[in-house]
Amino acid sequence: MFAMLTNASVQLVNRYLPSPFVFSIVLTLIAFVAGIALTGQDLLSMAGHWGNGLWSLHSFAMQMALILVSGYALASAPFIQRLLDNIASRIHSPSAAIMVSTLVGLLGAWINWGFGLVIGAVFAKSLAKKVANVDYPLLVAAAYSGFLVWHGGLSGSIPLTLSTGGETLQKLSGGAILEAVPLSQTIFASYNLVLLGLLLVLLPLLNRFMHPKNPTIIDPTLIKTTTYTVPERHTPAQKLDDSRIVAIILLALALMYYINEFGSNGFDLGLNIVIGLFLFIGLLAHGTLERYYRAVNSGISGITGIVLLFPFYGGIMGIMTGANPDGVSISTEVTQFFINNASAESFPVYAFLSAGLVNIFVPSGGGQFAVQGPVMIPAGVELGVNPAVTAMAIAWGDAWTNMIQPFWALPLLGIAGLDARAIMGYCLMILIASGVIIMGVFWLMV
Repeated sequence: MFAMLTNASVQLVNRYLPSPFVFSIVLTLIAFVAGIALTGQDLLSMAGHWGNGLWSLHSFAMQMALILVSGYALASAPFIQRLLDNIASRIHSPSAAIMVSTLVGLLGAWINWGFGLVIGAVFAKSLAKKVANVDYPLLVAAAYSGFLVWHGGLSGSIPLTLSTGGETLQKLSGGAILEAVPLSQTIFASYNLVLLGLLLVLLPLLNRFMHPKNPTIIDPTLIKTTTYTVPERHTPAQKLDDSRIVAIILLALALMYYINEFGSNGFDLGLNIVIGLFLFIGLLAHGTLERYYRAVNSGISGITGIVLLFPFYGGIMGIMTGANPDGVSISTEVTQFFINNASAESFPVYAFLSAGLVNIFVPSGGGQFAVQGPVMIPAGVELGVNPAVTAMAIAWGDAWTNMIQPFWALPLLGIAGLDARAIMGYCLMILIASGVIIMGVFWLMV
């Protein structure tokens, strides 16, 4: 029965899910219509919100592009390739490969979401080279499924915002939270740890049982070891290009920076820190600047989706958050709908579901919290719900529907060399199963 459902899900997605580019335009049109209907604004006003949002994700898109190319270059270093291949060679069955790929994605995303996306993709490629008869799309989907836990992990933007405190938190919580909320009430709260534990056990098993009888074996050209021509060293300029001394000097500067950074601010793995670590560890692994440059260049085609799609998702975010003169936007209306139908017991579940719906159109944890937090958290307080619980319900809802939103899968798919349709059938099943688990925990434990 389960195999039939999985097969039906895969066929449904392959038949009806458009490409990520077309998908973003479909979402744009839906948002336009919803904005006019729910907020009473005219077409020109909505077009203005869309246009203003188009360029709002430029810096973030650059970060995503750097995550992809620096992660790709690091994974293509001969030493890293040998290490990953050695680990993968110890795994022999497709079932074990799927489960290990899931665990690597889960643990990586819990530490840092950017790290989880990259390490999951590169390790899935290593497994595909070593394990016979493993379904490659499912292997990559299993790695991506680990992304479910990122907002309940160490890099979750909402719990970290709560722990920071200050005027920003007061504004984002609608004045309901006046002091910083310790991580013991969010990331390390009992219900969050139980939820993480359940997914750590059940998600690998779920992915394992989805393995098809007739697997899709990966094209060898997609998983071959990345090679580049070794630079010539005939002229002084060529010798300087391929000089290890220049690389060592740069790495020494980077080391001094990180010693100062971690000494001053603690071991905070923000996105820029992770990108820098990928970059400099990759340079160390390749040995010289020229070789590292060539490795980055070999993976540059993977950023096509990021460069092209991020402006359009910025436009969608502009539509979703674009308010009329009374301060009403699509996002606030969706949030208010769930609030109006909630009780104290059901409120965390409704907060989770509303965040999941909004995330399809606004796939940004921080941006989403800025829209929902000022409305949802005060409403929860009126019902007697702990503000930290409401915030974490929003955080998990934001992470949940990433399973059917190709926005965040783009870096991983770029490294894996797959189209979104290849994995989204499996991700739909993961969405359904994980949704039941998450709602169950919020209903029973908070």
